[in-house]
Amino acid sequence: KVSSVKAFFRFLMKNEIIETNPFIDVPLPKVRKKLPYFLNESSLHHLLDDGFFPDDFEGVRDKLIITLLYGTGIRRAELLQLKDNSFDRKNKLVRVMGKRRKERIVPYPESVNLVLEQYIEIRNREIGTSRDALLVTEKGEPVYEKLIYRTVQKYLEQVTSLEKKSPHVIRHSYATHLLNRGADLNAVKELLGHANLSATQIYTHMTFEKIQKVYKQAHPRG
Repeated sequence: KVSSVKAFFRFLMKNEIIETNPFIDVPLPKVRKKLPYFLNESSLHHLLDDGFFPDDFEGVRDKLIITLLYGTGIRRAELLQLKDNSFDRKNKLVRVMGKRRKERIVPYPESVNLVLEQYIEIRNREIGTSRDALLVTEKGEPVYEKLIYRTVQKYLEQVTSLEKKSPHVIRHSYATHLLNRGADLNAVKELLGHANLSATQIYTHMTFEKIQKVYKQAHPRG
């Protein structure tokens, strides 16, 4: 790597092993930033509304996992920390502990409440009440990262051919869909729990569907 060679020559200069640095004016190559993968709205609506999830405990739990990820945009690690009392169901708000122990309040749609209530009812009946975690396994233990990943991958495979099928893809979809529908960039930053606006700005490149729609409507040969 050019950066490693440049660092090596800086080391040689610092230790007076060489007098001139032949790499001082060599520019670092520009790294192309990959845009995040995301699903279109219709794919997620199809997954959540059209009977993909069984009605048993595991099916309802899995539906809640994906409903929460898309309804709130939270990270996988944040999802794992949720408890029953994290939710203000009346006002449709959830308290989330983000990176660097920074807490934030995230609103969510009524669809989350519906699946949440269904899940808690079946969990308490079949597994027992839980104080440690909202989401548990059939043995009553808190779910873990790999379970979340496998669950998301299993269901996304049924509605998309995207190369990546992970919880973060749903988070990317959440942000993209908000911006496509006119959400303020700073508001999306707060919802996602980003420390800097630059982390959110990548999603401004993701509104291709909206750009394409405007083009087709406006261009005389679109």
